[in-house]
Amino acid sequence: MLILTDNASAVVKGFADQIPEATGLRITGGPSDAPALEVAPANDAEPGDAVLEQDGATVYLDESATLLLDDKVLDAAVDPEGKVEFALAQQG
Repeated sequence: MLILTDNASAVVKGFADQIPEATGLRITGGPSDAPALEVAPANDAEPGDAVLEQDGATVYLDESATLLLDDKVLDAAVDPEGKVEFALAQQG
C-alpha cells in the first residue's frame, strides 16, 4: 500500500482544511497503456476506491492508482509561490 511522507501528510491535510467540501485527496490512474496519475481534492471515496488514512491525512485511490502505487512512497513539497509538487519513490 502507498505510504505518505510527513510532508505529504501535511499537504493532504492542508487541502482538506482549505477546501470545505474536501476531506482528502483522490488519486486516479490512467489507462494501463499510458500510465498517468491525476490528483484532486475529494469529499469521499468512489465505489471501488481504496482508502489510505495516515497521520490525519486521507487519500482515496482508484483501482488503477492502487495497483500503480502499491510499492511507492508519496512525498510533497510546496514552493515559495504556494505551488504543490508531488513526487514518488520506491518503498524500502
